Amino acid sequence: MTGPLLLIVDVQNAIANHNPYLFDKVLSNIRTLLDNFRELKKPVIFIQHDDGIGSDLEVNTHGWEIVKEITPLPGERIIPKRFNSAFRETSLETELNDMNIRKLIVVGLQTEKCIDTTIRVAFEKGFEVIIPELTNSTVDGKFLKAKEIYDHHNDLFNNRFGRVVKMEKVLQGLKI
Repeated sequence: MTGPLLLIVDVQNAIANHNPYLFDKVLSNIRTLLDNFRELKKPVIFIQHDDGIGSDLEVNTHGWEIVKEITPLPGERIIPKRFNSAFRETSLETELNDMNIRKLIVVGLQTEKCIDTTIRVAFEKGFEVIIPELTNSTVDGKFLKAKEIYDHHNDLFNNRFGRVVKMEKVLQGLKI
């Protein structure tokens, strides 16, 4: 199998509760992709961030949980992480190699943090990266609004570290 694999990064309550940019649409798009992957029996991996004891993303707290709209099903893989990269000190690369996956569809939170780092590392490791439009998001930062961060990063990702693709095109490609 060469892919694609749906990689859902950090779609957790603590981040979702901060009202990310266009989050209802982003979550709906992620759910649509997830439903299609499940229906077609294509692989999905969830990444779940642990920010340590006392943080909003502390393991086994409500904030740490994956949002209920995309709750993993029994048997779906969840990989914990402690860094912005889903690859650093995790089993992700080994698992992808074991499945012979070379194409990743990367979605989730936050655009300029864990999505950006994961996409760049995946690119460095030779994976083909697809970023469907409006499937990643973030919150307002100290210097930039969430929309500006989203627009900037998705422009930067496209044709440098992966391809930003319209949702319809990604869904069509799954059926092939």
